[in-house]
Amino acid sequence: MTIGQEFAHELKLEAEVTRLYLTKVPFDHLDFQPSEKSETLGRLAVHVAEILAWWNAVIDANQLDFMDFKPKEFKSNEALLAYFDELLDEAYAALQRVQDDALNKDWSMCHGNEIYFTLPKRQVLRLFCMNHFIHHRAQLGVYLRCLNVSLPASYGPSADDFDVLLTRKL
Repeated sequence: MTIGQEFAHELKLEAEVTRLYLTKVPFDHLDFQPSEKSETLGRLAVHVAEILAWWNAVIDANQLDFMDFKPKEFKSNEALLAYFDELLDEAYAALQRVQDDALNKDWSMCHGNEIYFTLPKRQVLRLFCMNHFIHHRAQLGVYLRCLNVSLPASYGPSADDFDVLLTRKL
């Protein structure tokens, strides 16, 4: 199994959970922010989805330049999920075709001439594609919890799952 295939397997598991979280985004609360320093729920939900595009950016190029980046906006869960699914399919395809030796090459994230960091592609896939994806999913869970939206399980039952289990036993 190649490194890309290993990442694809892990991404599949994390994406299944993340998709459940995205289905829960209440589109009537997209402007919600838990604090003034936080991004809005709408922006965070899109960011969780758009991180999937980074897999291709790492595998197919040597840098990602945010100079002309314009975030997308969506008006429905269906549109957001379609975007997520499209990017996920592209990420899987890139991970299936990448050769292990290509992941040793350096990759940079920048904004114009300002380079934020340069790391080997393999580390970027772990840190800024996978870990960053999971981090923001957890952040989305906090936003949803603040809005009293029930949360799906991530790595075991959520508190909402326990509530259902306790109700069934009564």
